Amino acid sequence: MELTQWQHRFERWLDENHTTDDAAHDISHFRRVWMTAQKIMDNQTVDPLVVLTACYFHDIVSLPKNHPERSQSSRLAARKTRSILQCDFPDFPSECYAAVEHAIEAHSFSAGLTPQSIEAKIVQDADRLEALGAIGLARVFAVSGALGVALFNADDPFADARALDDRAFALDHFQTKLLRLPDTMQTDVGRELAHHNADFLIQFMAKLSAELHGDCIGLDSQVQSRFRRSLRK
Repeated sequence: MELTQWQHRFERWLDENHTTDDAAHDISHFRRVWMTAQKIMDNQTVDPLVVLTACYFHDIVSLPKNHPERSQSSRLAARKTRSILQCDFPDFPSECYAAVEHAIEAHSFSAGLTPQSIEAKIVQDADRLEALGAIGLARVFAVSGALGVALFNADDPFADARALDDRAFALDHFQTKLLRLPDTMQTDVGRELAHHNADFLIQFMAKLSAELHGDCIGLDSQVQSRFRRSLRK
């Protein structure tokens, strides 16, 4: 069966069976991760069906960020995916089950697992790239708003003299996670794309800082330099 046929079948299943209020982990997210994965896996020897399947089901279980068992989401998603494939896609090749499960379980930042296969590395990179750039920026504030988290600490927005706390301030999430993602990339293509998109987030931070100081059209060069240095370390 062609990949596009599997993709259509997976999307139809998700339309009929997967409902979520989490805009960061809906079917459009799965579709975007797959599009990015295709760019990363170009000219590499991989099993594309494993990558496709993991992209579409990696967040089939996604516990809220404030859930005490959040780090178990990817393990639960991997188990549920195998069950779905066995029950609802009986023609899916069983020899791919283990590879799909590993790619799903290893994708999560909170799980802290190192991907062992090239397919798992591609899926992890593609998913993490979704957290960077314009979509990543929108997701931070959408999720923070849903959780009732403040936009930033007005007295110390970039945590110059306080501990970072992204459970209290959305902007802190840039430093606690997002700007660390380029260093976690598993592929050369993923790393290049991650640095490019992380720089976009730094531009946003520099613009925000300028506005907080009354400059509506400028960028804070000190903020740019500070966080660009951290990307190069």
